[in-house]
Amino acid sequence: MIAQIRGRLASKEPHRVVVDVNGVGYQIFIPLSTYYQLPEVPAEVSLHTHTHVREDALQLFGFHTQDEQTLFELLQGVSGIGPRLATNILSGISVDELVPALSEGNVTRLRAVPGVGKKLAERLVVELREKVATARLAQSPAALAGLAPAVDRALDDVVSALVNLGCNRKEAIKAAEAARQDLGPAADFEKLIKVALRTLSDQR
Repeated sequence: MIAQIRGRLASKEPHRVVVDVNGVGYQIFIPLSTYYQLPEVPAEVSLHTHTHVREDALQLFGFHTQDEQTLFELLQGVSGIGPRLATNILSGISVDELVPALSEGNVTRLRAVPGVGKKLAERLVVELREKVATARLAQSPAALAGLAPAVDRALDDVVSALVNLGCNRKEAIKAAEAARQDLGPAADFEKLIKVALRTLSDQR
């Protein structure tokens, strides 16, 4: 099993990269969260990897952090979730959001992730709630316990929604924070997303 790859970034796309290791190019599928952390081609990169073996193929899935890989592997353990869907889920929700959502049984938040319907969201909670609590994740204790302030969750939801709409994550964070500063701590998700979208529209 290939657990980690370090080499020169030969090419990158939102869903995959090619890493050149001593002249051998490894194609690695990645979530968007990892893509946004990548350096520019041809810089050196190091990725945690999961090796997926099928009868007709051997595929590599790469992650910027160990937490992403851990959750990817937990997601794959859920009935009906393969490596591609697990990667898509991590593209639609950050680790910092996914862990509290699973811990709290927040089916509504999980259903907002592209590719996750009601039944799958419920299955995720049932099968992963306890596993997430005992997994070795390098997150803050507050995030692991699902104790993040409601204000921060609303802001995280705005960022996630903007990313799902195709916005660059850095721009999404900047727009969400500007909306929070403009509206104050009491503003809910709906008000925040409207102002954030308007901010992004004015910039383009």
